[in-house]
Amino acid sequence: GVKQNISECIGNTPCVKLNAMRGEGFVAKDVILKLESENPGKSVKDRLALGLIEYYEKEGKLIRGKSTLVEATSGNTGIGLAMIGAALGYKVVITMPDTLSLERRCVLMAYGAELKLTKGINNAINLADKIVRDTPYAVRMDQFGCPANPATHFATT
Repeated sequence: GVKQNISECIGNTPCVKLNAMRGEGFVAKDVILKLESENPGKSVKDRLALGLIEYYEKEGKLIRGKSTLVEATSGNTGIGLAMIGAALGYKVVITMPDTLSLERRCVLMAYGAELKLTKGINNAINLADKIVRDTPYAVRMDQFGCPANPATHFATT
């Protein structure tokens, strides 16, 4: 059926048996690949982004149409947050090192995220924390400190 938004397309990625993996003196048996590139953002981090958002919604810290998602990231977690945030009515601010590719920046902006570039990831983390302190209804997604990170992968991957 028709999905109501992109977040409903995350997960349920196919598994494929690898039949032709060989090496000297080695034959793979029962190797199964999980094709996480079949998620809408093309990454396993789509699961994490959705898990973080759902966790903070359940905690009552996020309000659709009012809250701002803030994260320091150099990769696919930010893309997932931007994609899902846009679909669910959240403003998204991503802080990231200025060394990251123009392609990543363009994808984030295409999803409507506001980008703040810094010199290095530590400065991106500090800036994300400052934005949360200075912005009403802003919530730091804290992908590395939030219990939803391992819990989401355990439950859904």
